[in-house]
Amino acid sequence: MYLPLRAISVFHAAASSGSISRAAAELNVTPSAVSQQIQSLETHLGTALMTKVGRGVGLTEAGERYFAMISEEIDRIAEATQRMRGLRSVTLLTVRATPTLSTKWLLPRLRSFLDGHPDLEVRLNGTNEVTDFAQDAVDIEIRHGSGQWPGVYVEALAEETFLPVCSPAYCAAASLDAADLPRHRLIHSVKSQVQWPYWFSAAQTPPFDPGQRVLFDRSHMAIDAAVDGMGIALESTLMMWRELRDGTLTCPVRQPPDIRLKTQWIVCPYEHLHKKKVTLFLDWLRAERAAWEAASGASAVHGS
Repeated sequence: MYLPLRAISVFHAAASSGSISRAAAELNVTPSAVSQQIQSLETHLGTALMTKVGRGVGLTEAGERYFAMISEEIDRIAEATQRMRGLRSVTLLTVRATPTLSTKWLLPRLRSFLDGHPDLEVRLNGTNEVTDFAQDAVDIEIRHGSGQWPGVYVEALAEETFLPVCSPAYCAAASLDAADLPRHRLIHSVKSQVQWPYWFSAAQTPPFDPGQRVLFDRSHMAIDAAVDGMGIALESTLMMWRELRDGTLTCPVRQPPDIRLKTQWIVCPYEHLHKKKVTLFLDWLRAERAAWEAASGASAVHGS
């Protein structure tokens, strides 16, 4: 039986990347040659496999099923071919995440993923820039925001608790009431989804003149400033878990309001969920989330 192996491999490349142009660059051919091979395969199978989605391409229902059936076998063939050539097969996984999540949550854990998957090479892109998956060579993004992004797979990384924190040398734990905070220097994370006016409202404290304050546009800077004794920051337990664990930050407020939000989201095109490297990273993220929740003890919050 004749198998259009060239067309199958071209379809696999286009489906994996979600882009005709990226598949063409990977295969060192023209985009029109990629399109022709896919059309040839669709004719051979008697069904449409791909469709235009914005500036990229997506899989039809038949394309989803076919890609799921062939992708693991093609990956095995590629690995076997590399081994026959005496080379170690290495696959690049590109992850984009916000600077604070990259610095404070992913980096301290990333070694376990690398140790468990030596054939994966990870590129971590720490930026707040939203990924255009049709143009950017990004496999998976952890995005800050509301979670409302149509047309892509979205999963909450975890639910976070927002607390006022400071160095124990600045103020002892549970030594202040909410009404005492305006007398202190308050550290502001200007892009945070929970700001001080909201926190004071939740604490049922009357409006106040913010007085002396310092503002940062990155949460990791606000966390580090609080550790250094600069003042009191309002931050997420997800981002400052290590500082809370090590005792370099503490909550100086007695009975702070319970403010919980989901602000960090796993985002990728649906077709990326068929990539083995993406599923391996997702499984690892979920395991790390569960471990973080368990380690948080009584104050743990639950992700989706």
